[in-house]
Amino acid sequence: MKIPQHIGIILDGNRRWARAKGLPTFEGHRQGFENLKKISQYAFDKGIKILTVYAFSTENWDRDKQEVAYLMGLFRLLVNKEINSLTKQGIKVNFFGRIEDFDKDLQKSIAKAQAKTKAGKNGILNICLSYGGRDELVRAFRKIVSQGINADKITEDLISKHIDSAGLPDPDMIIRTSGEQRLSGFLTWQSIYSEFYFPQIDWPAFSSRDLDLAIEEYNNRQRRFGAN
Repeated sequence: MKIPQHIGIILDGNRRWARAKGLPTFEGHRQGFENLKKISQYAFDKGIKILTVYAFSTENWDRDKQEVAYLMGLFRLLVNKEINSLTKQGIKVNFFGRIEDFDKDLQKSIAKAQAKTKAGKNGILNICLSYGGRDELVRAFRKIVSQGINADKITEDLISKHIDSAGLPDPDMIIRTSGEQRLSGFLTWQSIYSEFYFPQIDWPAFSSRDLDLAIEEYNNRQRRFGAN
């Protein structure tokens, strides 16, 4: 069994899971947050080196204000409390996206969390917050232009050095829970040769066994990268 080095997960279905159980939307997000802790630990224990999760998109700001406020509370819990457990596990945490969109106190906590875990050697957890794949590319191109680089010097490698995941390998596999079969702007640049997997399971119900099944499916595929 070959373990993917890098897996991306679109954490979809929290609200759907809550509605199906007659629970408030907030409870779906809470359970989704708890499941992220369990699945990430299982993934690293299994030998996955990098886990990138889509937690909050640039479009999610348009949701109900109370829902957004609740999610902000979960993010604060993550960077101010749960980060201690990740530090002990030796997990390095990165945050991708427009971090400047968040309140100043949360921005500071995110920066502290990254600094606190930067020495982690047992795995990398990338959390996408206020993130969109096209926005990531726009930000990368702006960085390149601001450096005065001529157009004829712009290469794929140069762009890769200016995106949020600079220095990391592209994801081998991308999982989107809840059965929706689209990426919705997740890792637009990085996903060109990723294997896609769309289980009909909402994120709060996605288990370690479901991750095992995804890895089994990954092993059943032939990755040619454009070759015959």
